[in-house]
Amino acid sequence: MNTQTIEFARPINQVTTTQRWNVPDVEALFKLPFADLLYRAQQTHRAHFDPNAVQLSTLLSIKTGGCTEDCGYCPQSAFHSAGVENREMLAVSAVVKAACAAQQKGAGRFCMGAAWREPTDEDMESVVKMVKAVRELGMETCATLGMLNDEQTEQLRAAGLDYYNHNLDTAPEFYGNIISTRDYQDRLDTLERVRKAGMSICSGGIVGMGESLTQRAGLIAQLANMNPYPESVPINNLVRVEGTPLAQTAELDPLDFVRTIAVARITMPTAHVRLSAGRQQMSDAVQALCFLAGANSIFYGEQLLTTGNPDVGADRALLDKLGMYPSTGKPE
Repeated sequence: MNTQTIEFARPINQVTTTQRWNVPDVEALFKLPFADLLYRAQQTHRAHFDPNAVQLSTLLSIKTGGCTEDCGYCPQSAFHSAGVENREMLAVSAVVKAACAAQQKGAGRFCMGAAWREPTDEDMESVVKMVKAVRELGMETCATLGMLNDEQTEQLRAAGLDYYNHNLDTAPEFYGNIISTRDYQDRLDTLERVRKAGMSICSGGIVGMGESLTQRAGLIAQLANMNPYPESVPINNLVRVEGTPLAQTAELDPLDFVRTIAVARITMPTAHVRLSAGRQQMSDAVQALCFLAGANSIFYGEQLLTTGNPDVGADRALLDKLGMYPSTGKPE
């Protein structure tokens, strides 16, 4: 029986936004005994959040398909034949209608995503109107529009955008295996512009794309070493879509996904860690372990951008079963 005392790399409750995490330290967290890892993640989580509250976000594709990027996981890429129909930008009225429906179902944040490399001036005019209209509903707003320049970030800030999503996807050294139409620095540059403009950052990644454990640790280290690290960190489990290059990738062990959630919580203690894509394929037990590991945000609604998501009734039933509730307020 191994009675060795486990020494954690960082003391709990003494983490700051300027703390540096190297990849070996993060990998060491991944390798902790499962119970010890979750115990530490729970302690970190409870030091900063109501452990039974979950932030609910709804995601809407405002422009679908035909993207000129070749991301290996994405069914919206023009390089792949995944059966996604190309659709033009939605009207502002359609976006407001969807946001109202999401708000009535309990979502507090509304996220708008567009499939393109970067927005045009005409695109930005429409997006600015959408952001302003959703803000008028009293919801938090988030957008994911690809790469941005300084003028575009300023337009979004002036419109009142709360969060900008731009995922790093994976570790720098594995990135070229997944995407060739842009490089890692392009993503970092966009995030820096967003931060300088004064908006909050939503940035995470996808696991289960064939990366090694060291590369998974590299993704978390890259996120955690941002100064400050993202306010919102979506952790996606690869949805293997037929017609994309990653369709035949071996499925990630569910407990390895839970470990990723826990390590994200420990290294980014005050971030909202979002249980994101791939949740439809997870059992209630695995999702419960993710919440135990420190996830406190989910995408809420039957559809993500083009892939499925648990329906609202199933999510409500799961949260009730776990004694959890929306972070917008504990039920009476």
